Amino acid sequence: MYTFQSRIRYSETDEDGRLRLNALINYFQDCSTFHSEDCGIGLEWLKQRNRVWVLNSWQILIDRYPDLGENVLIGTSPYDFRGMFGYRNFWMTDDQGRYLARANSIWVLLDTESGRPVKVQPEDVEPYGNDKPLVMPEMGRKIRLPEGGEKQEPIIVRPYQLDTNHHVNNGQYVEMARDCIPPGFQVQELQAEYRKQAVLGDELTPRVQKNENGWIVSLENGEGLPYAIVKLLGGHGE
Repeated sequence: MYTFQSRIRYSETDEDGRLRLNALINYFQDCSTFHSEDCGIGLEWLKQRNRVWVLNSWQILIDRYPDLGENVLIGTSPYDFRGMFGYRNFWMTDDQGRYLARANSIWVLLDTESGRPVKVQPEDVEPYGNDKPLVMPEMGRKIRLPEGGEKQEPIIVRPYQLDTNHHVNNGQYVEMARDCIPPGFQVQELQAEYRKQAVLGDELTPRVQKNENGWIVSLENGEGLPYAIVKLLGGHGE
């Protein structure tokens, strides 16, 4: 298990002074990065071995969006490794230890030269240790994509949306999807599935469909194949 403390910054908040969804995702991504770096198996170590962890899918449950200036604790714990997959939980709590958000995630270890998944070896993960998983609703890796939906204006990938792997950052796909739905919609549960890595200059066309609980946004290439599918569930804000 790994944790770090923070305080909600003005630059991380929305019009209501609460933490933005994408900022929450950034906290979770930073937490796993800090964990790997502090365990000695971070970005440079992976680079030397031609390896990279790629997010396959995750589910985030949001109990409450913290307010500007609020003290929070962010944590992560890997709890299983099987074949080419790694399984990792995340959480954010307030200063009373109450959950603000929880997440479950599935990762794939890739060979950066071949672009193909590789089996996780003991040296890849032993420094993390092993924890018990958080109690959360069971999450499948696949999001069922309904037919139909409304296509919106294409999005061109810009440099600021890329990470150190030169691909669109996981949180940026969610930000794109969030921009496709009504601004007053308060997301209480997020599911995201990543199918293809977008790079600089790629054109992503959002296909948006509403259901009874929220929205499904498929970010697709010119052939209609998804880069990512994002499911946003919840209700309208207060």
